[in-house]
Amino acid sequence: MPTLVLKVKRMSELLGREITVEELERVVPWLGVDIENVGSDYVKIEYNPNRPDFSSQEGVARALRGFMEIETGLPRYNVESGSVVLKVDPSVRPIRPWIVCGVVRGLKLDEERIVEIIEMEEALDWAIGRNRAISSIGLHNLDAVKPPFKYHAVLPDEIRFVPLDMETEMTPREILNVHPKGITYRHILEGAERYPIITDREGNVLSFPPIINGVLTRITENTRNLFIDLTGTRLEAVSAALNILVTTFADMGGRLESVTVEYPDKTLIVPNLSPSRWTLSVKNTNKLLGLKLKPEQIARCLEKMRLGVEHVGKELSVLVPAYRYDIMHEVDLIEEVAIGYGYFNLEPTLPSTVTIALENPIQKLSNKVRMIMIGFGFTEVISSTLANYKEHFEYMMVKGDPVRILNPVSAEYDILRSSLIPCLLKVLSNNKHEAFPQIIFEVGDIVVPDDDAETGAKRLLHLAGVMTHSEAGFTEIKSVAEGVLREMGVKNYTFKATDHPSFIPGRCAEVRVNGNTIGIVGEIHPKVLNNFELEYPVGAFEYDLQFLLERD
Repeated sequence: MPTLVLKVKRMSELLGREITVEELERVVPWLGVDIENVGSDYVKIEYNPNRPDFSSQEGVARALRGFMEIETGLPRYNVESGSVVLKVDPSVRPIRPWIVCGVVRGLKLDEERIVEIIEMEEALDWAIGRNRAISSIGLHNLDAVKPPFKYHAVLPDEIRFVPLDMETEMTPREILNVHPKGITYRHILEGAERYPIITDREGNVLSFPPIINGVLTRITENTRNLFIDLTGTRLEAVSAALNILVTTFADMGGRLESVTVEYPDKTLIVPNLSPSRWTLSVKNTNKLLGLKLKPEQIARCLEKMRLGVEHVGKELSVLVPAYRYDIMHEVDLIEEVAIGYGYFNLEPTLPSTVTIALENPIQKLSNKVRMIMIGFGFTEVISSTLANYKEHFEYMMVKGDPVRILNPVSAEYDILRSSLIPCLLKVLSNNKHEAFPQIIFEVGDIVVPDDDAETGAKRLLHLAGVMTHSEAGFTEIKSVAEGVLREMGVKNYTFKATDHPSFIPGRCAEVRVNGNTIGIVGEIHPKVLNNFELEYPVGAFEYDLQFLLERD
């Protein structure tokens, strides 16, 4: 979770009145953030990634001004018509097709403020940009370069410039192989034949997105005018990050100017800070919150959350500021009403119906299986349902079509797992320094595509176990796999030799119950062991337990 330090002196300046540490500690959590720690002159908060506008003290202060009723309603920001132009070359389309820009003039920066800007940039690169894969930010000293600018693609060794934190000129290829930022983020450009570059009219390099800026446009305490670029794979994401940035700079005292971005097939004037329009039902709001608020009261709650209200009636016409990237559905507006109303004003009530609880059949079966595995000497582990495609398929030497995450926070978690064995192998890989033998299991959900399901996917309860030591093999793991079935009272099971890419040929069997395949057992292939950097042999089995639920 991202964190932010709220300094009492700065927050008092932004709020327009004095605020103490104690008051800040008391009021901030009602915005939906957590207090991480408190000092003599600051409060450190942890905020949800769905509120990227909280990535700066200015963003939190903007929300607090409304919640504390210092200033309510929709914030208004003026974007003057600017003369800066950026031209987009078609060569970037297959690599990183979108770019939006902005100009901020008249900033007064010091060392502390520059550090805050860098931290905000990094937070937005993570929360919206998904570690720069979807969008990345470049901040430049506008006075060091000469527009118009050009966003185009170059060959790996076609151009040379001095990147930040270096003293010598380097090519894009050299940056990816040598520069710390290049090594960290080069996977984003993996497979690209050309790399994106932003240059000015004299060919000076501003940025090699999403990797590193040029030293030429480094921001210092003497910088007064900023040029901002955001490049990425989704226009919505880069636009949202730009809107958050420029409104924050405006709250710092900067003047905003638009930039004309000329694409081959269209022209954008950005930033566009026009609010989006939404309709909110009074009936739905009261039903979900369990309240009886009048339209005027709902409007007041929304205005406290810095939203605009144009029409008040059975349905409210709501204006959402451009920096609120998180508003996606009517229920998000209802949440804003709840926060504006004050969670502390909600009265707890008992449920209107009385029911007798029963243990969920899935949980009942899971607990039974856990006891059996523990009885066999296994130790339980719990891993994330979010998984990594490379580990689950390439490492296991199999192909598949898993449920993919549309906007993964990082490349580490880009799918929902479709098997438990890769998760257990990763646990073994992370614990090679521990004593052997290592004998672990997991009972949990896997997720597979299902066109008939409402969500397009379904969850299945699986059990998997692995054991590793110097003599681990097929016979040992098969005896455990067979013992589990016996203890579960399963009859009519068979083990039939089979070939599977993840297992050693001749040391693998599929498990059938009443003629239906419910799992696999075997000795993991040496190439798979090598992929997970495992040194000892590993025996593994995995069962789909759904047949037991259907039987019960």
